[in-house]
Amino acid sequence: MKELLEQTYYGNSVQNYLEAVAIIVGGLLLLRLFRKRLLAQARRWAEKTETKWDDYLVKGLEKFGLPIFNFVVIYIGLSYLTLPERADKLVHNALGVVFTFYAIRLLSAFIRLLLESFIKNQPEGAEKLKQLNGIMLIINVVIWGIGLLFLFDNLGYDVTAIIAGLGIGGIAIALAAQNILGDLFNYFVIFFDRPFEVGDYITVDDKKGTVEYIGIKTTRLISAGGEQLAFANSDLTKSRIHNFKRMNRRRIVFSIGVVYNTPAEQLARIPAIIEQIIKTQPLATFDRAHFARFGAYSLDYEIVYFVEAPDYISYMNVQQEINLSLFKTFADAGIEFAFPTQTVLVAK
Repeated sequence: MKELLEQTYYGNSVQNYLEAVAIIVGGLLLLRLFRKRLLAQARRWAEKTETKWDDYLVKGLEKFGLPIFNFVVIYIGLSYLTLPERADKLVHNALGVVFTFYAIRLLSAFIRLLLESFIKNQPEGAEKLKQLNGIMLIINVVIWGIGLLFLFDNLGYDVTAIIAGLGIGGIAIALAAQNILGDLFNYFVIFFDRPFEVGDYITVDDKKGTVEYIGIKTTRLISAGGEQLAFANSDLTKSRIHNFKRMNRRRIVFSIGVVYNTPAEQLARIPAIIEQIIKTQPLATFDRAHFARFGAYSLDYEIVYFVEAPDYISYMNVQQEINLSLFKTFADAGIEFAFPTQTVLVAK
């Protein structure tokens, strides 16, 4: 048996091979046992606690920690063998690639977790989470770029030359894609400054619609007619945007006109009639009603009131009830609404 164990193949004895296999198999079995017993128990314990950080820790250990430990066990087992220089370098590089891959994924998941926790505590956090994928795309590009540079440096490549090449290429790309980069930076402005969010009803110049999607390059709206409107993010940040969803109340101004032959007594009663009609509406708050001007064919009254609701349908419902009440009340009182008329005097 001793002679068998001392026999050498490819620079290693049989005993060395058995020790390497024992380390690898034993280590993998221990990790499997740890995953089934201890990690499962830790997961059940974390689910019972109120905080979420222990759940994230257990999930991160299972998703990122165990795969790294598996490769580390294999690397330790292979280190007991005397490998050729080329094979030893290949094993070392493979471990570096695996470690870099999982380290980048772990860092990306940690940053996403921090951003989600930060966003959830903000107003309209649930809506803003839908925009997080665009931010994470940019962050992942940066993380992977830095991680690959470190990996190439460990693999023995000249990182300085790579960075210099990327710098020249980056300048060329930046000059060729100025508009795209401008929209990208304005996406960050929209994300953090929050002039509007998904679901808001906004007006951009003469275009109106509900925000459907906020992307890295464009923001899309659904208009009242049903068609989709696409705006470049740069255009939005340069425009004057009216966000109707953030209104607490609507200020309504409208006018009515009565005929010129209306008696003075009825003209004086009209503001009180309008005030009483508006005050009967639960969502309306009366402000003023005045005989404002002498029109071309009517005596004009200007009325101002507030609708204590931000949505357009509530405003239209209130205005409809006011219009119907005005029509009925004026008819009962013998007050005539004016309409365009013209008097022609014919000389004999």
